[in-house]
Amino acid sequence: MQTHDSDSTGGGGAEVRLPERPRRSKAPFIALGVALVAALVAVTVVLTGGESDDTAQDTVTVRIGTTEAGSDYWTAFTRLAEDEGIRIETVSFSDYNQPNPALSQGQTDLNLFQHVLFLANYNVSNDDDLTPIGSTYVVPLSLYSREHAAVEEIPEGGTVAIPKDPTNQARALLVLQEAGLISLGDGGSALSTPAEIDKSASKVEVTPVDAAQTVAVLDSVDASIVNNGFALDAGLDPSKALYSDDPRSDAAEPYINIIAARAEDKDNPTYRRVVELFHHPEVLDAVKTESRGTSVPVARPQQELEDILATLSDTVRTAKR
Repeated sequence: MQTHDSDSTGGGGAEVRLPERPRRSKAPFIALGVALVAALVAVTVVLTGGESDDTAQDTVTVRIGTTEAGSDYWTAFTRLAEDEGIRIETVSFSDYNQPNPALSQGQTDLNLFQHVLFLANYNVSNDDDLTPIGSTYVVPLSLYSREHAAVEEIPEGGTVAIPKDPTNQARALLVLQEAGLISLGDGGSALSTPAEIDKSASKVEVTPVDAAQTVAVLDSVDASIVNNGFALDAGLDPSKALYSDDPRSDAAEPYINIIAARAEDKDNPTYRRVVELFHHPEVLDAVKTESRGTSVPVARPQQELEDILATLSDTVRTAKR
């Protein structure tokens, strides 16, 4: 489906009024003439849908796959797009593994749920070529605890839970290393695994769990690395996190959240306008409010995002050999 082709909506046209019904006349040909005019007007109403040519508007529907369809920013985002003749339809997914295949198969036109490293891992693993057409924001990854008030209070030999999906797992390990709780061989990377932990130089044991369970296990571990979305959904206060990485640092580049498209659609002007509308102040204010001030807006040029993706894809490809 070529969603950039416009379709007529048939709405908002000027009303076409039929002439008043004529009174009886001694001149039948006048009545016949009026009847013919009425018939012609009726046919015109049917054919044009009751609107005049100069008031007809073209709209285009853009289907966006997301795991965050309930986020507050969609209200402003969809309204601003609608004002420009772009009807955004959100396609909601509950699993991070679903939106990219749906986009690749044409079930959606764009998706908005992932960072660049996640996309690189998907493309390499599935021999796909989905591409970022715009950036949105970066959020921190944070360490929380219900038992300790500071990183220094976590005891020697303590247990810390981390997300087990590859991209978030590696980032979590880097956070723990920055916090001084573990040491990774060769300093670690965006693809590090628990196997790289130097146990003799580390203070804590690491337990990988499903990302959605990192909050649930807080009562049974000393601390847990929790994705920003899960933390906010659970009512955790970001200001009470024991440690967070810096979303403004160069090290956060792989974790820039993006709007992705199929490669053949990367220059679609409507999709590019959707990216621009995401950066409207109303949308960004809603994102900031909902993230409790933790999100950092990112507006990187499309080519830069493609370059970041290419570099990360090479890294992932090398690691998989």
